[in-house]
Amino acid sequence: MEIPVKIAFDMLAFASIMVLIVGGLAVIASLMGIFNLGHGEFVLLGAYTVYLFHTWGLPTWYGMLIAPFVVAVFGLFIEAFVIRRLYTAPIIAMLATFSIGMVIRETVRVLIGGQYYSIDGPFPGAYELGGMNFSIWRTVIIVVTVFVMLGCYLFLTRSSIGLQIRGSLENPALARASGVSTKRLYSLTFAFGAALAGLAGALMVPLFSLSADLGVQFLVQAFLSVMLGGMGTFQGPIVGGAILGGMVPGFQWLREIPVIVDYISPVIAEVLLFVAALIFVKFRPQGLISQGRN
Repeated sequence: MEIPVKIAFDMLAFASIMVLIVGGLAVIASLMGIFNLGHGEFVLLGAYTVYLFHTWGLPTWYGMLIAPFVVAVFGLFIEAFVIRRLYTAPIIAMLATFSIGMVIRETVRVLIGGQYYSIDGPFPGAYELGGMNFSIWRTVIIVVTVFVMLGCYLFLTRSSIGLQIRGSLENPALARASGVSTKRLYSLTFAFGAALAGLAGALMVPLFSLSADLGVQFLVQAFLSVMLGGMGTFQGPIVGGAILGGMVPGFQWLREIPVIVDYISPVIAEVLLFVAALIFVKFRPQGLISQGRN
């Protein structure tokens, strides 16, 4: 039982990271109709914020608390001065986010000297449960993600702003006709998505070495998760992110089987994962959970 439990635990931890990344990307894409190609760099900014606090000799968890707000403010700035002017040209807006992402990535690369940095989590080590050892920090990631997603759900279903966002997701034209300020919603949505990405970056940096390319490796998985889960809802991409995110460590554990490790390299395993997701999207383009936009 030990190996299956550890596999499930690793799958749940990685899926939690993907849920945070995908949640921010999905709400921007669903409401604003723009795929933020710089979303991976928002993840990087969250991780870099933690790195700054670490180099300043401050507790790492300070940076983790501040990172979502730092990235949210940056997102507000980008939305106000760049994205807002390009709503009528979504392709150009996507190219703009791609360019912004490149600028962020290369700036961070210069600031850290192109190096890789390991940052310890606030709660290192492991705890024993049922005769098995589990990472404390991975457990923290899972718990934080559950509470954040629960908070997002309550915000979207119980608050007036959340009602406006859900109404705009389901029928943007009717929401505008009802007097909903889509300009304000777009700003809040972009900041909200950026904050989730920043939180994901802050939480994952103890698990992955900080480098300028940290966010890029998750961007393709995030896009596939959105397509897998379905556009137009908040919960659809979250489900897609949880499934695809959980499959990654599952494939890694699968490669530990002697018969398989000789034939499937890590790159091939990842390609097979993406191919499986693309095949699903081919036969069910609306995704697992979808609410059509009118």
